Amino acid sequence: MAVFPSSPRWSWLWLGLVAVALLSALSLARRPAQPADLNLPANPGRPAPAGTSLTKPENRLKGVNWVGADSVASQDLEPLVRAHVNWIAQTPFGWQAGAASPEIRMHTGAGSRHYWGESDRGLVRTAQQARQRGIHTLLKPHLWLRGPGGTWPGDISMTNEADWQTWFAAYTTFIVHYAELAEANGMEALCIGTELEKTVGHETEWRALIGRVRQVYHGPLTYAANWSGEFEQVKFWDALDYIGVQAYFPLSTTERPTKAALLKAWREPLARIAAVQKRYGRPVLFTEAGYKTTPDAAIQPWVWPDRNALPATPDETTQRVCYEAMFETFWPQPWFRGIFIWKWYPGLQPTGPAHRHLDFTPQHKPAEQVMAQWYGR
Repeated sequence: MAVFPSSPRWSWLWLGLVAVALLSALSLARRPAQPADLNLPANPGRPAPAGTSLTKPENRLKGVNWVGADSVASQDLEPLVRAHVNWIAQTPFGWQAGAASPEIRMHTGAGSRHYWGESDRGLVRTAQQARQRGIHTLLKPHLWLRGPGGTWPGDISMTNEADWQTWFAAYTTFIVHYAELAEANGMEALCIGTELEKTVGHETEWRALIGRVRQVYHGPLTYAANWSGEFEQVKFWDALDYIGVQAYFPLSTTERPTKAALLKAWREPLARIAAVQKRYGRPVLFTEAGYKTTPDAAIQPWVWPDRNALPATPDETTQRVCYEAMFETFWPQPWFRGIFIWKWYPGLQPTGPAHRHLDFTPQHKPAEQVMAQWYGR
């Protein structure tokens, strides 16, 4: 039996020590996962030592890009559990009036034109529900462009230095908001940007932004660089924890390619990715990867199916073969961290909207079985 000091002075001291211990335990319980928890290099911002094992099979990020809906229920997550998914990426949006406009507007609440699942409250609730099922969250904010200059974030480019500084100030405010949201709610990883191709040459500004984010968020960070060469242009990978790639590499010039042809086509992108990984010593993560359910899925994988075209018959075989070639190429690589499949609609039924069964979702298709088999290894 433990004996406690009987003096009032010692009693108060003992109570104080107990209170400190309880507060420390609560702090540890709610903090986001740290690099050591997720088997990351021990010193973010520095190359990993030569020979360091960057990944363990049991710690792979087996993810999907989750579509924010108007609600979320536990049963919406059950198909992910069955498919061995252990991460979801959630995507809130900032809005930019044009590619050369330096202002960024935020909608953190759910209004009449915005999904609840993309609001702060929806993001937090979805992360809580996912955590109850053993699924982690990568918070992955995007920018949505309207107006002149293009509609893709990769088109963003200011016309003078003053506007660049204004844009980076606005973007820092945008991303720090979500860093604080992730920290306060225990979200396990954060993506600091997606396909902002013409901005990454401003290395000094990006490093300053990363430093500001790390002041408020203590989990692992990545950036989602486009497949077309942006991932090779980024110079600040050493300041992050993952090298993130939006892996929509073109792999074929013809419809319905064979798996052998796809495996051969992957050799060149694999070599390019491996070279970047070797240079910076960071594990690689596919922040997005996926294929349409169409015969031309491997020709331009980033292109959405034309929803105004005549109805087409889904080509589930081509989608399946594309999944097989991707997993067979990258899953065995010791530096490869994981994949976030694009994309996953909560509650989608086998008889759901036809256009969704032509698009990127693997749900209720042979591609889902391929994903589940690899994720279950």
